[in-house]
Amino acid sequence: MTRSSQTGLALLTVSLLLGLLGDVLLRVGPPGLNALLWMVALAAVCLVLNRAGLITLSREGGWLLAAAVLAAAGYLWRASPALQALDLLAAALTLGLAAAYNRKQGLLLGGVADYVLHFLLTGAQAAAGPIPGAALDVRWGDISLGDRRGRGQALAAVRGLAVALPLLLLFGALFSAADAVFAQMVDRAFDFNLDKLTSHLLLTLFWAWLTAGWLRAASLGPTVEDLHFQRPAGARLGAIETGVVLGALNILFLAFVLVQFRYFFGGAALVQATTGLTYAEYARRGFFELVKVAALVLPILLLFDWLQPVDRPGQGRMYRWLAGLLVVQLFVIMASAVQRMHLYQEAFGLTELRLYTSAFMVWLGLTFLWFLVTVLRGHRERFAFGAMAAGLAVLLGLHAVNPEALIVRANAARYQAGHTFDVSYGLSLGPDSVPALVEAMQLLPESDQRSIAAALRRQWAKRDDGDWRTWNWSRARARAVLDAQGLIDPPGQGGAPIPE
Repeated sequence: MTRSSQTGLALLTVSLLLGLLGDVLLRVGPPGLNALLWMVALAAVCLVLNRAGLITLSREGGWLLAAAVLAAAGYLWRASPALQALDLLAAALTLGLAAAYNRKQGLLLGGVADYVLHFLLTGAQAAAGPIPGAALDVRWGDISLGDRRGRGQALAAVRGLAVALPLLLLFGALFSAADAVFAQMVDRAFDFNLDKLTSHLLLTLFWAWLTAGWLRAASLGPTVEDLHFQRPAGARLGAIETGVVLGALNILFLAFVLVQFRYFFGGAALVQATTGLTYAEYARRGFFELVKVAALVLPILLLFDWLQPVDRPGQGRMYRWLAGLLVVQLFVIMASAVQRMHLYQEAFGLTELRLYTSAFMVWLGLTFLWFLVTVLRGHRERFAFGAMAAGLAVLLGLHAVNPEALIVRANAARYQAGHTFDVSYGLSLGPDSVPALVEAMQLLPESDQRSIAAALRRQWAKRDDGDWRTWNWSRARARAVLDAQGLIDPPGQGGAPIPE
């Protein structure tokens, strides 16, 4: 058997095993320990295949695979749907790049377009599943069924089973009629639920399909370079076009920045006198628009840098000066956005949307600093990795600060300062917020305390955290806090109802 066939068969086999494991672990929710265990199993399979010499796991591919395991560990740590969605995005991104950079060098020097194209190519290969491996890698004609004697023995075993089957059915029926316990045992053994069996089969095939495609992408699949994706020869921008576009943007940004300086020093009186809006309304109106501005500038500057001709150093210097000036002004605009968010929070409280948008602004700020250090100093090839690393660092920071608990504590602090506390919004947050919510209850009027206690008891009475596969630290901690406060009943027991 050829090495290609050995590798192809090994990948198909372990994919089926990981598919079965996916059905066992991931068919129950919400995600928790099961997501981490499956990702660890995938990493372990790659290490075993590498040790067996069937695939080569590069250092860069190994680090990215480790990052994917770390992203999956987020499911074990926090229960926030927003954080878990970001964990899924991080795991998908690192797995997509791990498959590509397991077969090539240059992760630290890969460009943004290189990352995007490789991620999309890996996604396409994963979607193709086992088809390329079965059709291109395995030479089925080379797989021997044994010698003539071995084939004869196999056929004899099949004939024996054919004769034994009706006899087993006959005597089994007689024994079942003779003994009720034996009959129940047989009934349980052959009690097939077609819908349940189909569900298991489809989920197993789903995970096996994606795993087979990803494993082949990581070991045998083509890279972007193999498909000959190259920058078009005519893709360049002249000095006049560059100067006009970036110069016009700088003038527009400068006008806006001058206005922001007036409001920085003029305060609420100047805002109300000029716009007719209160300071809080002014902040609410502008923050998200400024976030969009910051988010749009980055791809524009990267595109203009990509379009600069390498044979005209003078034009490159002009671009760097104009782009640098634009980024400096953008930092002032981002500072204005941060100030508006602070005012917005003071007036209306903190929510998940406002917090995650602020986190996105933190990532943009780090990315623009990295842009100044790399792209504008002629090291564009280092930009993409730093931007991705900054994103993963911000995600890790979000897990550490616990957004849902932070929201409850911030809104409780507002309540102590004389504002209202939105009880319904606090209760809409997930298990991550429960310890902070129980702590904040002590600050609220008695009627709100009773409402929160009753709502928490209703919510957690419906939760079934008995399945070890879905264990999550935040959910376990929330249940422990509620149990310590007498707000939750042990399984199978009922507590005294709390009056509304």
